[in-house]
Amino acid sequence: MTINQYIDHTLLKPSTTERQIIDLCNEAKKYEFYAVCVNSSYVALAKQLLAKTAVKIVTVVGFPLGAMATEAKVFEAKNAINDGADEIDMVINIGFLRSKNYVAVFKDISDVKTAIGKIPLKVILEISELSKNEIVKICEICLDAKVDYIKTSTGFSKSGATLTAVKIIKKIVRDQAKIKASGGIKDLETALKYIDAGADRIGTSSGVAMMTDKMATP
Repeated sequence: MTINQYIDHTLLKPSTTERQIIDLCNEAKKYEFYAVCVNSSYVALAKQLLAKTAVKIVTVVGFPLGAMATEAKVFEAKNAINDGADEIDMVINIGFLRSKNYVAVFKDISDVKTAIGKIPLKVILEISELSKNEIVKICEICLDAKVDYIKTSTGFSKSGATLTAVKIIKKIVRDQAKIKASGGIKDLETALKYIDAGADRIGTSSGVAMMTDKMATP
């Protein structure tokens, strides 16, 4: 298994500096990670740094709360693509979902998907805020909206990914959408467990440590 090709090498802290983004992109090139995941203000810089490489640029939309207007998410997504983003990770409106306003939840997601066309869309659920039934429902809505990936967490809430949630998501989406496990995945052993459970991508800030673990494994 080429674990590096599962990794979205991630740095989303609000205090992130340009120097840290440069380091992130250099690490991504060195270890040939699938992608870097950065805030949209750094997409253009990442695009410049990763030119002529296979590393994709992922950015987040409506992050980390998801509670802003749909029109704002659409603008943010389109602007990020203009700056060079290859994929969009958007946060759902958790309040709408918990209010059972499923029409608004669907519109929020589908408007962004329509706006970005063939660009892959990952929808962030924030599983720590949801019940099992709510996870099932939002997965069904995501399939109706024809999203490309379902992502577990922002990494900014009470907790991140869980194996239980990934298994629930996989049971619902089967092969109709992929899964990105993100939030609290800090070592190679844990990442491999998520991949075994059905995750297609791993969002982590610990990608370099994972590669070091892999090289140290006989």
